[in-house]
Amino acid sequence: MSIFRKKSLVRILEENKNKVFKPTMKTLDLVLFGIAAIVGSGVMVLTGVASASAGPAVIFSFLLAGLACTIVALCYAEMASAVPSSGSTYTYMYVALGEIIAYVVAWVLLGGYILTAAAVSNGWSNYFNSFLSSIGISLPEKFTSIPNEGGIGNIPAVIVILLLTIILTRGTSESKALNNILAVIKIGIVLLFISVGSYYINIENWTNNFAPTGVGGVMLGATTVFFAYLGLDAISTAAEEVINPQKTLPKAILITMLVCTIMYILVCLVLTGVVPYDTLGKGNALVYVLNQVGQTKVASLISLGATLGLTAGVLSFIYAAVRIAFTMARDGLLPKTLAKVNKNQVPNLLTWLVGLLTAVFAGFLPLGQLSEIANVASMIAFMLVAYATLKFRKTHPEVNRGFKVPAMPLIPILAIIIFGILLTTSVTATTWMITLVWLLIGLSIYFTYSIKNSKEK
Repeated sequence: MSIFRKKSLVRILEENKNKVFKPTMKTLDLVLFGIAAIVGSGVMVLTGVASASAGPAVIFSFLLAGLACTIVALCYAEMASAVPSSGSTYTYMYVALGEIIAYVVAWVLLGGYILTAAAVSNGWSNYFNSFLSSIGISLPEKFTSIPNEGGIGNIPAVIVILLLTIILTRGTSESKALNNILAVIKIGIVLLFISVGSYYINIENWTNNFAPTGVGGVMLGATTVFFAYLGLDAISTAAEEVINPQKTLPKAILITMLVCTIMYILVCLVLTGVVPYDTLGKGNALVYVLNQVGQTKVASLISLGATLGLTAGVLSFIYAAVRIAFTMARDGLLPKTLAKVNKNQVPNLLTWLVGLLTAVFAGFLPLGQLSEIANVASMIAFMLVAYATLKFRKTHPEVNRGFKVPAMPLIPILAIIIFGILLTTSVTATTWMITLVWLLIGLSIYFTYSIKNSKEK
């Protein structure tokens, strides 16, 4: 048996004809799903952190990240239109590069999704606590701090994850409706912040020290925000629940990238224009900036809206983790019991396993270093999707594609170079060590279970 055996595209398309999940999602649903995943951690949480690293020049951080991710989004759009499967990057690798590559990428992404959901839930907790404080309620610090900070755990983050897990077990229609509502609220909150904050911009905050940390700071800022763009991959994990995926997926991916990048840049311009960049770096930067200019009522509203909006981000990443693990289990690479669905056509056991693991990370472990692993996961996935697009175009030229990457092979090669450079220059040794440990755990499962139970004999 070869560890590089490939999954037949014919079998994937046959599986899609007998879908476990009911297709209910349209283009708008997918765009809102993507915005919920990308804007959540990006605008609400990471803009302040990135701005503190790069100063006003952070707009170039987002332009760089946005450009790089838009390039790879073109590759995602082509692969999603040709291989409409809920496995996303995992399935693309399985068809184009072989089983072991697919498994490793899926395992890394699974960890990345869970860590991202946990990190976003921490940002949610910060805004939730800010909202409670604005109405005169203060939670005891021991219930909002993890054990190594002297607390019992981040209990609000644990509770919201468990509640969202319950909602996800109810089925796609219910979770889709909630996600759409929360995504609309999130967009409204971002627009409110931009419109109010723009009145307090002091041009000197931009001109006095535009790039205080130079090119290095801009690159650090760009690396930081790749963590948010993992939501790009999350969109294509919904492929089997999408109506007309060949046309809907490419359109939704490209629209989402454009909208999210514009939002990032506008928010960062306001943040660094209203207050000096070195006062940022907070998980609830939007609220902090509005409080600094006396807009306490708007800050309270932002806290409430961000609390609701970030909930959609947590929901999106738990959903994506469940869908990619489900596809692996269906292929025999994880225990098949994980692929069993309940009466709502949801993999109940798997959903709860992902939800509980996310809750443990969010509530009791320090996520500073761990969130960097999500960056590694996204960059590895992006680079390999670009390569798979090149490979798949050569090996399956006859496949109907609802979208084709322009300027082939330049675009995929450019994406591979960009993410290859970032992986070799911007990831710390500690992060690589943690990632290696996670990979070794995954490979031990593969060689003791998956290789013998794979459907690809």
